[in-house]
Amino acid sequence: MPHLQRPALSGLLLAAAGAIAFSGKAIIVKLSYLYGVDAVTVIMYRMLFALPFFIALGVWAERQAIARANPLTRRDVMDIIGLGFVGYYLSSYLDFLGLQYITASLERLILYLNPTLVVLLGWAVYKKPIHPMRMVAMAVSYSGVLLVFSHELSFAGVDVALGGSLVMASAVSYAVYLLYSGQLVQRIGSLRLVGWATSVACLCCIAQFLVLRPLSAGVVPLEVLWLAGLNAVACTVAPVLMVMMAIERIGAALAAQTGMIGPMSTIALGVLVLDEPLNAWIGVGTLLVLGGVFIVSKYGAK
Repeated sequence: MPHLQRPALSGLLLAAAGAIAFSGKAIIVKLSYLYGVDAVTVIMYRMLFALPFFIALGVWAERQAIARANPLTRRDVMDIIGLGFVGYYLSSYLDFLGLQYITASLERLILYLNPTLVVLLGWAVYKKPIHPMRMVAMAVSYSGVLLVFSHELSFAGVDVALGGSLVMASAVSYAVYLLYSGQLVQRIGSLRLVGWATSVACLCCIAQFLVLRPLSAGVVPLEVLWLAGLNAVACTVAPVLMVMMAIERIGAALAAQTGMIGPMSTIALGVLVLDEPLNAWIGVGTLLVLGGVFIVSKYGAK
């Protein structure tokens, strides 16, 4: 039996490590803002450093597909460009903008509503019925976010409203990507889609900087470059690969449930690194969000 248990254990560890690494993104972005740089510059450097890795992933996956006589069609290329723009570029940029105004803890809780947004979009676009229990679960999750949001709103006011709206728009954008990527993933494969779609997003972020900022804006403190490199490798490329390997070992459902450690690690890192507050409001809100998402995931497993 030990030889059967090792893949499961390694899958759980990979899923947990991937979730924790993903959660570190918000912390690194908040640290970068301390040096006076804006979202356009921060996301440009993150994507610039990540681009070589994703191009390499795309090239490797493309060679594997060509060996199986499965080349990309023109429609595939257009779908990849569209999904890369909406799912990775737009959602990342809106998220980085929102982090200028809200805590990393609230940002992570809002983004963790993503499974519920996919369910709602599936109902709105494809008329897919929603199980009554999932409705209850979604209400629980949203009440948790509203609890933390209202608490921060009483202290920071308009900034929290703006930041929360931007991050929610980011979550909706990524939910659109998830909703429409299903058929494309089956046609071209997940590694291929991630490699090329993320490369498209990287190029969009670099182009955005070149259009909106003078080249002199690229002169930033060395600490910002180190943080961007760390964000690109440890919180972007590595977790994508770890979660993919975890799904291969334990399946998507269990990997998603293990990923619930993400919001908790964001809150812990926010308290330890950024001196963000930790109180009963955040604790109760987090439990509500995690509980609701767990139920939504459970009833969506089939």
